Amino acid sequence: MMKDLRNIGSMPRNKRVASNRSKVKKEPLDLRKYLLPLIRIGGRGGLLVLLGGLLAASVHTMLQATPFSVQKVELKGAKKLKYEEIVALSGVNQGQNLLSLRLKTIGQQVSSNPWVASVRVQRFFPGTVVLSITEREPVAVINMGLLYYLDSNGEPFKPLGFEDNLDFPVLTGIAEDDLNSDPPNTRKALKNACELLDALKQHGSFILADVSEIHYDRGHGFTIFTNSESLPIKIGTDDFESKLQRFSNIYQNLMTQRPELQYIDLDYNDRIVVKKS
Repeated sequence: MMKDLRNIGSMPRNKRVASNRSKVKKEPLDLRKYLLPLIRIGGRGGLLVLLGGLLAASVHTMLQATPFSVQKVELKGAKKLKYEEIVALSGVNQGQNLLSLRLKTIGQQVSSNPWVASVRVQRFFPGTVVLSITEREPVAVINMGLLYYLDSNGEPFKPLGFEDNLDFPVLTGIAEDDLNSDPPNTRKALKNACELLDALKQHGSFILADVSEIHYDRGHGFTIFTNSESLPIKIGTDDFESKLQRFSNIYQNLMTQRPELQYIDLDYNDRIVVKKS
């Protein structure tokens, strides 16, 4: 039988060519080995959260059930301030839980009163709260557009009301805007004013009671005006002690010449200049 040479080397047309890729047997994915560690970790976290919640609830219950309640509020150091207004400001009431009081918050509330320079809040078992305050001491009234009390640290601290005492020297020449535009030099000037006021308390014949106004000028420093006929006394910005000491030696004699005096200049190291009309 003769073979058909045309078909040699060629594949029969009715047969398909098998793929040369090997087949991989797929295994089912075991999710347990991935999920179980996560479940264990989550279980521990949940346990911690649960324990934390139980602890917080226990502390809250203990605080609610504590026998330590506020029975008394004491106020120490107050001279001008009244007991009722400071206790009301503190927010502390009888019957409150002594353990749950936030002492820092109480101190901040009391400090909002402008007369309070500092405050210390203490609790004493079984039921006492003590508020120890230091009040500000005004040394002058400063005219900054509004009238304020000035304390011994050179801080304007309270706008004056109708009920406030005006029997203080008045400081002028420093505006409220100066504190914003030039804080360092303005605060230095206020400190210097307090030093001048201290020096005026020390010297015999010319004293603070003789002063009605202290005026500040950036170029020339301080000028004191006397209660008697507002005589200007220039004193500069420093060395107040020695200048006032020299002046006190001749003050009484100069006052006998008062109608002729225009001003007195103390702003020298070794002399006093008297300007007469």
